Amino acid sequence: MTEQHREPNTGTSDPATLDLGALGRELADAIKGFGALQSATKFSDGQSNPTYLLTAEGRRYVLRAKPPGHLLASAHQVDREFRVLKALHGSAVPVPEGLYLSLEQSSIGRMFYVMSHVDGRILWDPALPGESGEGRRAIYDSMNRVLAALHSIDVNAAGLSDFGKPGSYFERQIARWAKQYRASETEKLEDMDWLIDWLEKHDAGDDGQVALVHGDYRIDNMIFSHDGAEVLALLDWELSTLGHPLADLSYQCMQWRLPNEGSFRGLGGLDREALGLPLEADYVRAYCERRGIDTPQNWIFALAFSFFRIGAIIQGVLKRALDGNASNPEKARQLAAAVPLVARMARDLVNKGE
Repeated sequence: MTEQHREPNTGTSDPATLDLGALGRELADAIKGFGALQSATKFSDGQSNPTYLLTAEGRRYVLRAKPPGHLLASAHQVDREFRVLKALHGSAVPVPEGLYLSLEQSSIGRMFYVMSHVDGRILWDPALPGESGEGRRAIYDSMNRVLAALHSIDVNAAGLSDFGKPGSYFERQIARWAKQYRASETEKLEDMDWLIDWLEKHDAGDDGQVALVHGDYRIDNMIFSHDGAEVLALLDWELSTLGHPLADLSYQCMQWRLPNEGSFRGLGGLDREALGLPLEADYVRAYCERRGIDTPQNWIFALAFSFFRIGAIIQGVLKRALDGNASNPEKARQLAAAVPLVARMARDLVNKGE
């Protein structure tokens, strides 16, 4: 997850990373009306692509860059994120406006892009404390509408027909994340081994559905209006590609099952009906109605895949934390506990069939 439009730490300008003079000159030449760059303040929460709030003559922008240093060829492709913003701007899917892309030989020595700043609120907890039941229902319905709109985008008309490989999405994703999980494995987990084997054997194959998928579709990757339920911008397109729309839908619905404690912000164990939150089945039904499609038949597989994928991602973060001698031991302990939890939840889900 990235923190593109969160409020940054006050006064944490980062001149050691950004040459403000050179950057200001580049942006003044490239972006109409940009004016003089006054500050570049790094957003405080950790994200794989460093993100900055820029101020220039009273206006705000957001800059998102590759991190410095040697990188894997397939990682941190901010130009892909910029391409999605350009393709979707003005569509039924709200995104910040992509204003400028600078390639590797930029004024800061690495690729970056600049987008418009969207003024709104981030809702960090999917249980939405502080909202009324009516407000919660409206917010979830707004998220549902945006997800259906995303998967209804004509990728050919949007110029994204080559944004990923069409077909065999789950097969390729299972292979990719299994490989990454094995590379970062710190202990043998029987449930994770079982889950990988089960997914490989129960992939239903390609049913022909291809959509632009977000890859990390959840409530805290959106900006909402200050006083309502409208989604003003969908953020963090780092994992976006062409794929199967069930991947996004099941990933979001996984939140209904994850606990609302520790390193997770899920809805598991909460009285969702009393809170005014939609039931998972109702959320899926509303999405399908909006897209004019039947209820998915391989829902358990899609959910199990989402649990597996998040487990593999967490394992990678844990391995990097341990390799760096775990500067935050408490966070490392939470991550270490999270992987067996999601693997066990997925296995129980498959065995119970619900």
